[in-house]
Amino acid sequence: MNFALPGRRPATALALALAVALAAAAGCSSSGGNAAASSSSSGTSASASPLSGTVTVFAASSLTGTFTQLGKDFEAAHPGVTVKFNFGGSDTLAASIVSGAPADVFAAASTTTMDTVTKAGDASGTPTVFVRNQLEIAVPPGDPKGIHTLADLTKPGIKVALCATSVPCGAAAVKAEGIGNVKITPVTLETDVKSALTKVELGEVDAAIVYQTDVKAAGGKVQGVDFAEAAQAINTYPIAVLTGAPDATAAQAFVAFVLSAHGRDVLSAAGFQNP
Repeated sequence: MNFALPGRRPATALALALAVALAAAAGCSSSGGNAAASSSSSGTSASASPLSGTVTVFAASSLTGTFTQLGKDFEAAHPGVTVKFNFGGSDTLAASIVSGAPADVFAAASTTTMDTVTKAGDASGTPTVFVRNQLEIAVPPGDPKGIHTLADLTKPGIKVALCATSVPCGAAAVKAEGIGNVKITPVTLETDVKSALTKVELGEVDAAIVYQTDVKAAGGKVQGVDFAEAAQAINTYPIAVLTGAPDATAAQAFVAFVLSAHGRDVLSAAGFQNP
């Protein structure tokens, strides 16, 4: 007959206690490791610093509505950041950047105008194309002049507003003219697409070649007329953080925000096409 020695546990009981202790220790270690991994994967490291400062964005005038919205959304997501915009013709904005205007981000309406900045060494890294935009003819509601094609803009007595050829919308219009083998004689050449659209809204011209997004943003103030040549004269929009950006970290975050799923949703809702 076996008896346990006084003051000592049987071997089986001791082994069981040791196994329970080891299992508990392993469980604590596993739980801590999972928590650390979860924290790392969610990007909520306690050492991460919140964004702050001001992001100055130079953007094509056709981005006015969408970027204004994205700026507000970005500020809401990062309360320490203020986003300021300078909207205008991409060629004018590019020239300002090359001349030393302080800015953090440039969003152009064509790769050609972005090239002006990259060739001058003012873009940090390779610009990313984030949307495309297609031309459309804007006419007054009801289309009183009966404009249905690009060629209709060449009819006698039709007053047309175009963007200057140095502006992306103007360069695209020239390309469309070549494709359609037509020559439009505008009564005015505007410095940006919003100015060309305004001429129609004010009744100063019978039509203007702008972007589909501009027609959509104008609501009932104008009516859009699609034309076949536009499908072969689509502009691509690149975005880049600028070299020497005063607030590079926040600038990179803003560009990432534009490229995010939320950014795509806002831009798509406005009529922009995916790149």
